[in-house]
Amino acid sequence: MKSWCIPKAGARFVAKMEDVLSVYQRPYDPQRPQVCLDEIHKALRTTPRGQIGLAPGQAPREDYEYKRDGKCALFLAVEPLAGKRYVWVHPRRGNLNFAEVLRDLVEKIYSEADKVVLVADNLNIHHPAALYERFPAAQARRIAEKIEWHYTPEHASWLNIAECELSVLKRQCLKPRLPDIETVRQQVAAWQQRRNQMQTTIDWRFTTDDARIKLKRLYPIVKVQ
Repeated sequence: MKSWCIPKAGARFVAKMEDVLSVYQRPYDPQRPQVCLDEIHKALRTTPRGQIGLAPGQAPREDYEYKRDGKCALFLAVEPLAGKRYVWVHPRRGNLNFAEVLRDLVEKIYSEADKVVLVADNLNIHHPAALYERFPAAQARRIAEKIEWHYTPEHASWLNIAECELSVLKRQCLKPRLPDIETVRQQVAAWQQRRNQMQTTIDWRFTTDDARIKLKRLYPIVKVQ
């Protein structure tokens, strides 16, 4: 069985899409960094019977059976034009955890910037309201005022560049069984440091002009009165 999700065509979809694409066409500005944010879950699994001893030239081997030990949430923010990415590992994905990520972006990582231009999808926790659930009103307002929000269309999270970086994270770092949240944090920290040292940027080439040609079917038909 194959499945897919076809976005609902219309003005709301294309308006959000063109808004995000216009952000990606802006030149690099350290005072207004473009940051894409998304998150995933990682299942925590142990290998009760352990690994098999290695001989020279052999790949690592582990027993087929595993034990489930819950899961954790990974929040990833990437600045594609600067080649920087940051990952937070939390026990769960909730409003308070998301608010702490926003706090770190605004008050620590980009404290010298005028605005953080943030691209996110439409998950219910992706809202300034999360800040007021976690912090005093004055601090929540201060953080919120420094964020310029841009949302991808519903069912079009592929427009969020953070998904590209999450795919790399999963392939390069999260494929093995990891037994607990501390191990995940250690592995992710090493991956983040290596990727940032390489200053790996993301060259987004799909533009508004491309969308108006390739995704013409999603645009509403203009009715002349």
